[in-house]
Amino acid sequence: MNNGLALHKEFLKELVAEAEASRKCLERIPEKLYNWKPHERSMAMRSLTYVVADIPRWIQHIVETPEIDFANYNNNQPKTTSEMVEHFDVNLKDAKRALEHTTDESLSETFSLKNKGQVLMSMPKKEFIAQSINHLVHHRGQLTVYMRLNNIPVPSIYGPSADEGKF
Repeated sequence: MNNGLALHKEFLKELVAEAEASRKCLERIPEKLYNWKPHERSMAMRSLTYVVADIPRWIQHIVETPEIDFANYNNNQPKTTSEMVEHFDVNLKDAKRALEHTTDESLSETFSLKNKGQVLMSMPKKEFIAQSINHLVHHRGQLTVYMRLNNIPVPSIYGPSADEGKF
């Protein structure tokens, strides 16, 4: 991952690289499908789009605070596609700002994920950030499957898609 840039700048570069495709996916999900899920044990489309839109906020919290406690982490899900995209845009802007103003030294500090005060996991912030970016990519991929199953055109992500390019 390191091409001579500081680690926090590498994370910023990676987050920005993934943001455009993530936003394109979020823009295409209609509210009428928010309750749809491909299987009874699967996440509903609304929950999945919310995770994709919210992950940059996780990164901002990881950089700026020592913990997230699910007991007081605001999970008010946007109601419309435009609100979901706006949620993503605000979170991305805040995550970018946080990464731009941090240091690699501070990313070695411990971050904890808690539920009602109980520690679920703790590790260096840099590891949580890397996992969060991977989590974003994973859930965006899952979202593209949901899109395909609902005949929503899948945007180009790492190259042409069957809907936007030639194969």
